[in-house]
Amino acid sequence: AGLNIWGCKGEVPEAAKKDFIEILKHLEGALGEKDFFGGHSFGFVDIILIPITCWFYALEKFGGFKVKEECPKFSAWKDRCMGREAVAKVLADPEKVYEFLIMFRKMKGIE
Repeated sequence: AGLNIWGCKGEVPEAAKKDFIEILKHLEGALGEKDFFGGHSFGFVDIILIPITCWFYALEKFGGFKVKEECPKFSAWKDRCMGREAVAKVLADPEKVYEFLIMFRKMKGIE
């Protein structure tokens, strides 16, 4: 399962989008009411998960949805993590990731 943005022409299939959102909802459930996955402090699980969030902007654009609307607690967690200077400095710019995907898809003749 996952959101296939590499090889789909046009919009992402509804089933792939639904699967991706379902995965985020599971993560949101594991987060619960905590600030971070380990509790009140940024920890190992947060370090492992936060890099995938730089792809969310592209996934939202190709999938026609907003993570914040589908999974508000997970989105708030992402914002808390991105508020940490050490995190914000090392993650790729989401708009650059989106531009890369557009270029990649054009190279492959998808767009």
